[in-house]
This record gives sequence, structure tokens and C-alpha cells, in this order.
Amino acid sequence: MADTGTATLSDKALSIFAFAAFHQLESGQPVAKVVRRDGKGHQADPAGVEEIVGRDLATATDDEISFTEAGVSLVNAAVEGLRQALAKGA
Repeated sequence: MADTGTATLSDKALSIFAFAAFHQLESGQPVAKVVRRDGKGHQADPAGVEEIVGRDLATATDDEISFTEAGVSLVNAAVEGLRQALAKGA
């Protein structure tokens, strides 16, 4: 089984969760997958994708990153963490 520990996720891997959290906040809907490449020059960092796939937090195709149950939990945690961090500053 892959290492699903999240305390040591790289910034490249975290950026994928931040992207998913952005879309979840923007849409108001749960996010279980994100576009890997948008066809306009933007793409998820390949090392970050490899890392989260290797930790069983997602699966990936050339075009899409689909979060596993553990990955979806991390997207939700990222959204909640952002809310909590900003509430402390208010």
C-alpha cells in the first residue's frame, strides 16, 4: 500500500489540492476531480501528480486528476483549513 501520509506533501502536490479547493469554493459544489491540462498552457505539475498518485490520493490520466476518497477528504480539509485560517485573522 502506498504512503498516504500528508504531513510531508510537497508544495507541488499541495498546489493540486489548492487548485481543487479553489474550484470547490468557487462553485459551491464538492470537487472530486480536476483538469490536469487545460489546453491553454496551464497544467498540474507532473511531479505533484506523480506524488499524489503514488500516495493513493488520486488517479490520473493525461487530461484529468480524479481524487480517491482520501484525496477528496484532503480537498475538504484544505477548504476548511483556509476558512479557519482566515477566521482567525478577522
